Order: sequence, then C-alpha cells, then structure tokens
Amino acid sequence: MDQINMTEPIYPCLWFNGQAEEAANYYCSIFPNSKITALTPLVVTFELNGKKFMGLNGGPNFNFNESVSFVINCETQEEIDNYWNKLTKDGQEGPCGWLKDKFGVSWQVIPSVLQKLMSDPTRAERVGKAFMQMKKFDIKKLLEA
Repeated sequence: MDQINMTEPIYPCLWFNGQAEEAANYYCSIFPNSKITALTPLVVTFELNGKKFMGLNGGPNFNFNESVSFVINCETQEEIDNYWNKLTKDGQEGPCGWLKDKFGVSWQVIPSVLQKLMSDPTRAERVGKAFMQMKKFDIKKLLEA
C-alpha cells in the first residue's frame, strides 16, 4: 500500500467510530475499480470506482445523517438492485431511492433516466408521483408513468 497522500483538490473524509478500515473494505467490496490505498491506525484512504475517500477513526463524537449523501447513478435496474441490496443489508431503506448503510452513511441509488423523465413537462408530475411511492427505484414503473 502507498503512504497516505491525498493530493486531490477535494475529497470526502468520513468519520467512523473505530470502524474506518472495516467500512473501507465493505465499500471496496461493493463498488467496481475500488481499493484501499493506505492504512494507519487513525486513517484509511481508499478509492471507490476511482474516486478518493478518507476514513477517519475519530470516535463516537459525531454521527452520519442525511444532510450529506452519496449519489449512485445507475443505468440499469440490475445496477439499482445490486447497490440497493448490498447497501441496505444491515442498513435501512428510505423513501425515493434513499438508504442508510450499516455504518449510517446515506446513499441515493437513482436511475440515470430520472433526470430526463423529470425534465419532460408532460411526464414530470406523473413520474414524481410514481417515485414518491417507491423505496427502491423501479425503472419500468417510472417509464410507464
């Protein structure tokens, strides 16, 4: 593994209660093109699909909440199902594609077609009503709305 060298201009640092390495391994097992790049007792750096992250073993002082979430843009229903099923395992489902994983980190698992559907003035209201009834997005139902 490399030394900790976070030279990216901006990257997220996630504060865990002594579980940063466990969380990094968990996320790397879910996302393609992912790896742990460095590890110390305090900090783990990792990449998820090529994007840099830092995990900090900061203690119990802070908890994650929905004010920050990570968006996973999915092309297919299979991708949505994959991420949803893996990230909600021991986590919590929320409305409209939102979820919390087992560490409390919030994610939005959304279909890439949603932006196009919501930009169509003839369909946007129907599509909005359809997805307000969903937890995990169903692309087929959105397209039928």
